[in-house]
Parts: sequence; C-alpha cells; structure tokens
Amino acid sequence: MSGDHQHGDLETTPASRLWMALGLTGTFLIVEIVGGIVTGSLALISDAMHMLTDAMALAIALLAIRIGRRQADLLRTYGYARFEILAAAFNAMLLLAVAFYILYEAYKRLFETQEIASLGMLAIAVVGLLVNLTSMRLLTSHKDKSLNVKGAYLEVWADMLGSVGVIAGAIIIWLTGWQWVDSLIAVGIGFMVFPRTWVLLKECVNILLEGVPPGMKLSEVEAAIAGTPGVASVHDLHLWAITQSKVSLTAHAVLGEGADAETVRRAAETVLREKFDLHHTTLQMERETCSPLEAIH
Repeated sequence: MSGDHQHGDLETTPASRLWMALGLTGTFLIVEIVGGIVTGSLALISDAMHMLTDAMALAIALLAIRIGRRQADLLRTYGYARFEILAAAFNAMLLLAVAFYILYEAYKRLFETQEIASLGMLAIAVVGLLVNLTSMRLLTSHKDKSLNVKGAYLEVWADMLGSVGVIAGAIIIWLTGWQWVDSLIAVGIGFMVFPRTWVLLKECVNILLEGVPPGMKLSEVEAAIAGTPGVASVHDLHLWAITQSKVSLTAHAVLGEGADAETVRRAAETVLREKFDLHHTTLQMERETCSPLEAIH
C-alpha cells in the first residue's frame, strides 16, 4: 500500500523567483547582443548565446511548473510531474548544441582579425556578472530539490563563469592589445559547459529509464525488507523515481510460517521509511513465491 507522505519537486519550486531571474536574464540578453556587435567581441556574443539558453531554461522551467501541477487523470495516473524531467533533458541538449556552435564560431574567428573595443566589452561583462549573481541567488536555495530548477541554475552558473572570463579577456586586451584573447575566451566558455551538462543529462536519462535513484543501492533496500521479522524472502523488487525527490518502490515479500501479512507489511514500510526515506511503497505479501509470469506487472 502507498504511504500518504507527499514529496514534490514542482510544489517547492519558487515560480516568483524564476520569473524575476527570467526578467533579469532576458533584459540583459538584448543588451549583451547589442554590446557584442558594437564592440566586435565574439566573447560577448558567445556569452549572449549562453544568456539565451539561460532565458529558455527559465521559461521552460516555468512552463514545467504550470503543466507539472496538473492533477493525475485516467490517462496519466502519475500526473504530469515528470514533464519537469523532460524539460531538464531538453535544456541539457540545447546547451550542448549551443556550446558546439560557439566553438565553431570561435574557430572561424581565429582566422578573422577584428578590432575589439575592450573598455566597452569590460563594462558590459561586469553588468552581466552582476545579473548572473543575482539570478543564482534567486535559484540557489531550490536547485537541489528539482532537476528542472537545477538545469536553469547550472546554465546561469555557467554563464556567470563566462562573464568572469569575458572580464578577464577585456582587461588583457586593454592592457596588451592581444585581440586573439577574445576568441580564446569564447572557446573557454564553450568547453566549460560540457561536464556539468553531461551530469544533468545523465540524471535525467536515469529517471526516464526508471533507474535506481542516485545514492540508493537496490541490494541494501532488499536486505532491509528481507530482514523484517516475518519476511522469508523478497523478489520482483523495483526502485525508481517519478521526479528527483519522489522515489517509489514495489516488491513482493514471501511471508514466514505463521506471520501476519498486515503486521509484516506495516513493519517493512516503517523500515523503508525510516532507513531510506521511502514513502511511496507498494508491498505485495505472499504465502509462497509467485511464478515468474505472475510477477510481471
């Protein structure tokens, strides 16, 4: 039987903060594109591309909140909460695509010398850094509760590093006149995206494939159920997550001689709740092991 305890990524997602971050990011995105064109800085333009993915990530996050809060229906008995995971996966793939585009443009720029207005580049990058830091502060308290918010946070974080790089590049160009530094910074912005994006995408794929949630071991969960007084054996155990914080479990437990099914079930649920923080559990109690065909859901 399922417990009543409720978790939810989207219920705890701060929509007002996402709206504020989206407003800041969207406004400065326009400023940075114009500034990149005026100053001739590819690093600023590449940073603006990151700003664009930030804005899209935040917009998709808000859409995911709206859709994810819809109630379960006869067609989607788990509701729409997993839309959040689809949105996070889309964000990760989008960011990878933009990173490859930036690398391509930076490569082309290495063969096309262009005068860079370093002071204008510096001023815009400093403002961009302040915008990113503000957006990160708005999102940081909820980034570990929702993959959707985490995806948006990671993109803002990557763009913050990009702004730092642009600032450093502008100072170097101003002091030395080395115009090629602009393209080098653009390449660095592209490369720094890949590791974090891969981690996010891997987490999303694991959830979509009904994988065991990170930090949990199926063998330990099975041992905990099998160790409950009155349980002879455990089989057909499944452990997965609907969203990052909503983990579910189903299992068949074979009862020992004379064990009361209801008493054993409640005891096993208590163990799972206290030891693994598992609240969404369905335990089928059996007097004898079912056949492989009967165990198929």
